Amino acid sequence: MQRRVVWEITRHNKRLLQFRYFASDKEEYADVPKPSKRWERKPYPTPMKVLIRRAKEEKEARKANPCKILQPPDNGLLVSQLVELAHRVNRARESLLHGLSELVDEVVPVKRCRFCSEVHIGNVGHEIRTCTGPKSGFRSATHVWRRGGVEDVVHFPLSYHLHDRVGKPRVSHDERFRVERLPAILELCIQAGLDIEEYPTKRRTKPVYWIDGRIVDFEAEREETTIETSPSLPVHSYGSIVDFEVEREEITIETGPSPLGHSNGKIISCQFEGGKSLSVKTLESWFEMRLGAEMIMEKYSVKTCGYCPEVQVGPKGNKVRLCRAAKHQFRNGLHAWQEATIDDLVGPNYVWHVRDPHGPALINELKRYYGKAPAVVELCVQAGAPVPDKYRSMMRLDVVSPDRDEIDLIA
Repeated sequence: MQRRVVWEITRHNKRLLQFRYFASDKEEYADVPKPSKRWERKPYPTPMKVLIRRAKEEKEARKANPCKILQPPDNGLLVSQLVELAHRVNRARESLLHGLSELVDEVVPVKRCRFCSEVHIGNVGHEIRTCTGPKSGFRSATHVWRRGGVEDVVHFPLSYHLHDRVGKPRVSHDERFRVERLPAILELCIQAGLDIEEYPTKRRTKPVYWIDGRIVDFEAEREETTIETSPSLPVHSYGSIVDFEVEREEITIETGPSPLGHSNGKIISCQFEGGKSLSVKTLESWFEMRLGAEMIMEKYSVKTCGYCPEVQVGPKGNKVRLCRAAKHQFRNGLHAWQEATIDDLVGPNYVWHVRDPHGPALINELKRYYGKAPAVVELCVQAGAPVPDKYRSMMRLDVVSPDRDEIDLIA
């Protein structure tokens, strides 16, 4: 990355010189987020002061007007602008899994530690001593590598399926074996309008109302019928969709700069052969799935535990007492629910970046010169896809690492 240096002389002391670095592409530096300690709570996406202020405003509004008119999706109706987007996110997820399975089996192997959750992309596992598994002290914290799979590259946490996200939004502890669990991102698409025969859900045609702290449903009871829909149907063909009162905005995730750094935002027409074209398609599906899921999460709430990776899609978290993280004794095993982020819904699983897949293994003495990237990005880059601009600084492509024979010269 080319940079230019601008020198400025301070007014108070001319002998002190200040210099500022300006990136030519005006891109901010991004690094791998530091893993939180086991006894610390995850940071809140929304500051606590903002949450307290919102709670006070809602409390005053309930006192002034006990009857509240809810907006979709809180009233049980679908958000019409997000139905087609839910189908696209699900198609991107299926395309991502299909591409990863072919890349892992035929192009780039995946290694996983036998004793911990460390993952490495490449032919030879790295020699960085970061193992935290059982008896890692006897091995000097070195990893014992074995062959990995697609589930090691991308992680989709499971969530309980809600048949009615408004009428019964919480799963009790006694129902934990009777309610099915499925990937949280798939459950998010189902609640946003995706219909799957294996996971039926209730679609309302009339909204529910909030009266004096309770949800009141005036919809007449009727036999539940399964509506067979296809992705090719237009958005207005769904009978349980209502439009917003505001002006409808067309939602698209192909506008703006491409995540791969190209000028246009459309999906690249692959003219490559073999694993390179497949890696480009897979990487595009990864960005499309994450960006679409983020847009859906702005309307459909997703909860995560503040201490463990449990995720629940819906207005409230479940009541299953299976949390074994820090301070679970004070909560009687219940999860400490808070607002989730896209990384909680789709685990990026950061791995060490390998610049030369055919070169020697990464060594522990030079680990501060190595960068990291999500496992999906690292796998696609090694298969031939271009490096996304978003992860260039995270992968430390502008850092020149010393050679093995120069380790003694490093201070």
